[in-house]
Amino acid sequence: MARSFFLLYSLSRRRVSDSPRSLFFIPTALALTTSLFILFYISSTSNLFTPHRHYNSRFHFLQNPSEFSLKTHNLQTPIEDQPQSGLISDPPMPNLGPPADHAGAAKPSPSSNGINVENENVFHDRDMFEEDYIKMNSTFKIFVYPHQRSDPYANVLLPVDYEPEGNYASESFFKKSLNNSHFVTKDPSKADLFYLPFSIARLRHDPRVGIDGIQDFIKEYIFNISHKYPYWNRTGGADHFYVSCHSIGRVAVNKADEVKRNAIQVVCSSSYFQSAYVPHKDASLPQIWPRLQDDPPTITSSQRKNLAFFAGSINSPVRQKLVETWQNNTQISVHWGHLNTSYEAALLDSKFCLHVKGFAVNTARIGDAFYHGCVPVIIANHYDLPFADILNWKSFSIIIATLDIPSLQRILTSISNDEFAKLHENVLDVRKHFRWHAVPVDYDAFYMVMYELWLRRSSIRVIGFH
Repeated sequence: MARSFFLLYSLSRRRVSDSPRSLFFIPTALALTTSLFILFYISSTSNLFTPHRHYNSRFHFLQNPSEFSLKTHNLQTPIEDQPQSGLISDPPMPNLGPPADHAGAAKPSPSSNGINVENENVFHDRDMFEEDYIKMNSTFKIFVYPHQRSDPYANVLLPVDYEPEGNYASESFFKKSLNNSHFVTKDPSKADLFYLPFSIARLRHDPRVGIDGIQDFIKEYIFNISHKYPYWNRTGGADHFYVSCHSIGRVAVNKADEVKRNAIQVVCSSSYFQSAYVPHKDASLPQIWPRLQDDPPTITSSQRKNLAFFAGSINSPVRQKLVETWQNNTQISVHWGHLNTSYEAALLDSKFCLHVKGFAVNTARIGDAFYHGCVPVIIANHYDLPFADILNWKSFSIIIATLDIPSLQRILTSISNDEFAKLHENVLDVRKHFRWHAVPVDYDAFYMVMYELWLRRSSIRVIGFH
C-alpha cells in the first residue's frame, strides 16, 4: 500500500507543462489513492460486527408487491377510512421492479398461474421460531419509562382504563398488555429495550397538542428523558422503541431525527416507500379491529360463492382504479360509500377479500379477512407486511401490483380449487396471530409483536449505566 502511494505521489510531481492532459492526472491520482485506502480499511474492519441471525437469509422483511405469489390482505369495516385532515397523501408509486433475492421473498412460482401453495408452511422456519420464542418468553426484558397519574399528559403516556376499540386499537392493546406482562423490568440495567410510551393516536385527539403539535411534543419528550435518564444518550436511542397505529405516525417523529434514524418504530403504516420507515430496523404492526368476545366463524372454502369483495372509501388513486375497472363485474364485488348489505356476510361469502391501499398503505382489512376466513389479496405497493420475517405470507394470501388491477379477475380465477383450499386452510391456521386479547394468549398479536422486538434487540449490551 505504501509503495503504491509513493509511486502515485512521484508521478503526480512531474512537471504539469509536459502536456495539458497532465493537469487531470493529479486529482485522479489522489482519488485513486484515497479509494485504495478506503478499500483497505473496509477489508480490515468488516468482520468486527456480527448481526443477529434474524438478519440472515432465513427471514425476509421486504415483500415485493410487483410479483403476485401468495400474500395477504386486511379488510375491516370502512369506519374512520377517510383521510385525516392535515396529512399529505403518498406520491405516485413507481414500479421499482423485483428486489434482491431474499429467502422467503415473494417470487413467481414455477407453476403456469404464478401460484403454487402445495406444501407451503405458514412459517419461514417453524422450528427456529418455536425455539427462539421460548428464549424470548423467558429472557426478554423491557424498561418502560415511568410516569405518574398526576402527570399532565398521563392520558397520552399511561395505558387506558378501558378496552380500546376502532382502527387504531392495536396501539393501546400493546401498551396495556406490555405493562401487565412479565417482560417489564424496573431495573434498567437488565433491560434489552426501552419503551417510549407516548400514544400518537391520543396526542392527535388531545386539544392541547393536535396534529400540528405532535412533532414538537415528541421532540420535547426525547429531550426530557435524555436529560433525566442516561439510557437514551448511550446508544442514541438505538435500543428504544415506540408503537403507533395511527396514519399520522408516518410523520410524527420528523422533528426528532434520532428517533427516526435509530429507534425501533413499530407502526401500522409500514411503507418502505417512505423515508421515515426503515425495514430491518423498524417493524410492521398489524392494524386489527378488536373482537374480544366472539370466536372466529368457520365457513368452509366450498361454501364461499363470491370470488372477491371490497368495500371502503375511495380515498386513493389505487381504489379509484379498482372501482373504475370492476364496479359492474358480477364476480368481483366492489362497493364504496354506505354498504346496504351486511359487511360481515359479504366477508363470509367471499373467497378473496381485497386489501387496497387507501390514504395509507395499511387498513384493518387484513385482520377482518383473517377473522372471517377470507383469503387476503394485497393491492398496496411497498407494504412491509406484519410479521413478514416470521410468517410466510405467500402461503396464505395473494399479492399483486397495483398496475395489475385490470388483470385481477384473471389472476384469481386461475387459482384452482385445491390451491384455494390450501390457502384457506392456512388462513385459518395463521389468524390466531392477528388477534388481541384482554389477557394475552401465547402466539397472539401481542406475543408476535414482542417476538419482532426481541429479534431487533441490540447485539451489544451497554454496561456501566445505572
